[in-house]
Amino acid sequence: MAESPPPSSSQAAKTKPANPRTVWGWMGYIVLALIGLAAAGVASVLFLVAIVMALAYPNLPDISDLEDYHPKLPLRVFSSEGDLIGEFGEEHRTLTPINEIPLVMKNAILAIEDARFFQHGGIDYLGMVRAAAANVGKSKSQGASTITMQVARNVYLSSEKTFTRKIYEILLTFKLEHMLTKDQILEIYMNQIFLGNRS
Repeated sequence: MAESPPPSSSQAAKTKPANPRTVWGWMGYIVLALIGLAAAGVASVLFLVAIVMALAYPNLPDISDLEDYHPKLPLRVFSSEGDLIGEFGEEHRTLTPINEIPLVMKNAILAIEDARFFQHGGIDYLGMVRAAAANVGKSKSQGASTITMQVARNVYLSSEKTFTRKIYEILLTFKLEHMLTKDQILEIYMNQIFLGNRS
């Protein structure tokens, strides 16, 4: 009985199972390449943000006057006996220091506007993620502005919705958080915001 000839090298290659080391080696290269691309993308975005902020920072307004903040107070006219005769001005405000504002009022403002005010450094990243998730597929959008961001916008910036204004708002927020205490920021906010007619 004649023996069958040995299989050729091409037939042996077809029947030979793939080497696991080679398969995992290629997958490792692909994973490393994807990680490298992601890292390059993040680095590019950070570099772009750094350039934009470096160009915008010198144009920020001076905020040192907020360390001694006073809202627009009216001209008050008193009689010789000390009775108030009249008030003149666009806004009829009375500056209320933070230690004179009732705790329940402070807690109510924080609960509505910025529950994590004392935990974040001016930008609430968790709040931004929450607002972005809530805004998906909804016609009414949810904001992610913190109290510090609102102070920066209301005191120094306009309310227009542009990318440039948002960059200035973020930069001013970092500046405010660096210069003022949380209580000072909250005091400015609570003396500046409109709570309703004659409130």
